[in-house]
Amino acid sequence: MNSAQLSDSYITRFSWYRLIEHWVHAVIFLFLIVTGFSQKFYYLELSQWIVIHLGGIDTVRLMHRIAGIILAITLSQHLIVNFFGVLLNKWPPSMAITKGDFADVVANVKYYIGIIDSPARRGRYDYRQKFEYWGILTGSILMCITGLALWFPVPVASLLPGEVIPVAKVLHTNEALVLLLLIAMWHIYNVIFNPEVFPMDTSMFTGKISKERMIREHPVEYENRFGVKLAESGDETHHREET
Repeated sequence: MNSAQLSDSYITRFSWYRLIEHWVHAVIFLFLIVTGFSQKFYYLELSQWIVIHLGGIDTVRLMHRIAGIILAITLSQHLIVNFFGVLLNKWPPSMAITKGDFADVVANVKYYIGIIDSPARRGRYDYRQKFEYWGILTGSILMCITGLALWFPVPVASLLPGEVIPVAKVLHTNEALVLLLLIAMWHIYNVIFNPEVFPMDTSMFTGKISKERMIREHPVEYENRFGVKLAESGDETHHREET
């Protein structure tokens, strides 16, 4: 164990690659929301203002499709990099849903209603973060597939029943709304308004969190990374080295 690492105030949690990937996805998603909803809700004054200032409806449609292509590319690289990272580089599949996640749900419910004294001990990601991740990932994949069907309706209808096109239209716009609500109400709360990180979780910019916060929020990850065993008590800010 590196004692210098343990004495540092902050610990690296995300690489610069992950930070760049996160912000590229965030910017592209925001741009897709603006250009997509301005077409769907075309009768609103705000939508008309956006369309006019972006160069007209044809330009907005083109920009939306280009952004969709970029989203598809970034999603593809994300899936490929992580698939081969787990398969070849033996990365731990930290986002995989396991039976332990369901046990953690039960444990946290007991903690919230006062049956037990401490919440479930979390690893790199807990079940709430996994729910958010898989919700955004599967929703984005669905949007790419349905967007492609809407972009090329004739070839798609020649291969599949024609009813696929109106279904794709409903799924595309409604899934976009679901993702917007998921990100606005869940993700933004957790990274900004959550009392544990307020006024902002700076790890989205630096990739680092404090040692104290990692011990409090991700004790299992801390133990695995630094080869220590945290004290089994309500205060997990103390630790002892494994013997």
